[in-house]
Amino acid sequence: MEATAESALLPLPEEFLDFLRENGLDPSIYSATESVPRYIRVKPGNEACLQELEAEIKSKPLKVEWLPEFYSLPNDVQIANTSLYKQGQIYGIDAASGAAVSALNISAGDHVLDLCAAPGAKLCMILDFLGDSGSVTGVDVSQHRLAACRTLVQKYALGNRCRLFVADGTTFSLVPAKHHDCIDKACESTCEEKVDVFGEWTARRPWKERKRAARQRKLGSAMIGSVLVDAECTHDGSVRHIQKFEQWGWETLQQRVMNAERTDSLTLLQLKLLTNGFRLLKVGGSLVYSTCSLTVAQNEDIVERFLQENASAVLQEVDAAKSWPCRCGRIPKTLRFDPSTSQTSGLFVAKFTKLAL
Repeated sequence: MEATAESALLPLPEEFLDFLRENGLDPSIYSATESVPRYIRVKPGNEACLQELEAEIKSKPLKVEWLPEFYSLPNDVQIANTSLYKQGQIYGIDAASGAAVSALNISAGDHVLDLCAAPGAKLCMILDFLGDSGSVTGVDVSQHRLAACRTLVQKYALGNRCRLFVADGTTFSLVPAKHHDCIDKACESTCEEKVDVFGEWTARRPWKERKRAARQRKLGSAMIGSVLVDAECTHDGSVRHIQKFEQWGWETLQQRVMNAERTDSLTLLQLKLLTNGFRLLKVGGSLVYSTCSLTVAQNEDIVERFLQENASAVLQEVDAAKSWPCRCGRIPKTLRFDPSTSQTSGLFVAKFTKLAL
């Protein structure tokens, strides 16, 4: 492979640079690696602990002015060994991902569905927004990834309003109960059923409470006021993810990102996830669709097809985005974050509401 000036600047194979150009993406966004900080979120009410973090990492956390409770750190700082991370006071989450959750505009008492919940940082943020009321149902098709999600929710002591299901998000049908549920390792063995029978991680509860929760689930989608569909994608918008292919081998990048059959199957999956999440949403509710891909095929094309097939779906403005460092997507009201514009990982965000027809 002949090296070009561009590939010398960006240690990426020519095939990937061609892939970016074909998708209308500027390869120079991958040169912003060193300027993209690491982001953390502090559990609400614990900002005073940041002095302790500063002493440990020898660097001052900088407040992200456009996103509450978020702070940036130098990109080479590791937080896994800090006491605040071990104590569950902070967790790592990219600011763009935080913006996707914020776009839902969750209120205390809401019932929220996170249709692609693992690895769990966004789920934790949703639970923090809910306060002491409401509930979250988290769904993921991967059992081991959802196990990691369960561990994270337990670590941050948020499990009393959260249930997790190992299930296919394109066909999932259950909704969160009003009554408090939490994740319990004792129930892990129930999580291996497939298709329409869903295993649930939840605490052992009295029989009467379980019966009430079962009746509540039968009410159907009327409860779901907010849905997050952070869909599986090629992850080409994540600079750090792309960098990993230097160790994994660039041929793996070809298989996971540029392979036409894989991208076709992914776009079909993304549309199905979005469609099912919207089916479960109540009239007047909000759904956010996001991916960490920057390709039009996985973002604007999905939005256009979804709108064509769902007459009750309407794109919404994200009011908070007026102060966010992002740009408009190719469709009005959609948003794009990228390393060079936003100093974050790449992320696409579209927000929908459901009309009564």
